[in-house]
Amino acid sequence: MTCSSGRPAGASFRVTVPGSTANLGPGFDALGLALALHDVVELQVTEDGLKIEVVDAGAGGVADVPTDERHLVVRAIRRACAHFDVRPPGLHLRCFNKIPHARGLGSSAAAVVSGVALGYALAGVPLDDEALQLAAEFEGHADNAAASLLGGLVVAWSENGRFHAERVEPSAAIRPVVAIPALKSSTDATRGLLPQHVPHADAAHSAGRTALTVLAMTRKPGLLLAATEDRLHQDYRASAYPASSELVRTLRARGVAATISGAGPTVLALTETGILPSDVDVDTFDVHELGVDLAGVQVAAQ
Repeated sequence: MTCSSGRPAGASFRVTVPGSTANLGPGFDALGLALALHDVVELQVTEDGLKIEVVDAGAGGVADVPTDERHLVVRAIRRACAHFDVRPPGLHLRCFNKIPHARGLGSSAAAVVSGVALGYALAGVPLDDEALQLAAEFEGHADNAAASLLGGLVVAWSENGRFHAERVEPSAAIRPVVAIPALKSSTDATRGLLPQHVPHADAAHSAGRTALTVLAMTRKPGLLLAATEDRLHQDYRASAYPASSELVRTLRARGVAATISGAGPTVLALTETGILPSDVDVDTFDVHELGVDLAGVQVAAQ
């Protein structure tokens, strides 16, 4: 039996997708950075049915993730296959999860990007600009999805219902450090803490600092502390993760360009050393230096 793309039962693919950090301080829904923290999904076309195995939960905490058609990777595969009118007879997925869930490190976007990439592989089509559109539709913004798809630093925007992103090469001098708490956070819940309107001065501040962040991330890392100052969203969401917000304040007071990663609660520090000050208390956080992933999602036939 074959699917409509001609892929026979037994055909298999392996996708490796990076996690990401979004906003980088002021760049709300506009800036994303791919991180060298990867999920891997292996897919085999079968005669019929759907089987999902979580082979390695890693740091993902995936006990509550569904193993049926509700699974985010499966939903993204189905969406991409529908786009190409591809109907695989059956699917067997094996998931190796390393990106922590609900921590602001782009786990949902990575799952969607891996599914879209696998849908393209089933259709026998190389990834293109439409892949970002398909992936970003799941979350309504393209920053995390574009970072996982393209790698490196991305600038994302939407126009007339379409999602767009441009990849920018980040400075090799930047060595991100993440401090991951045990606390989980919901993007929907933290967005609910944001006001409908912000002062004009804060909006203008955010525009200027976002532009400065792109400059600092690519050419002048010494400007990162000033560039990553945010007035648009972090303070409004501080009550959702007070320990993370306090760590951001402490690190910034010590000259470290620290922000909340995405919707939180992970703290991102953009350093040039790969370490945090030794006298800063991070006992309740899991701290890692992570490289910047420059390649984005990778798909290979097996």
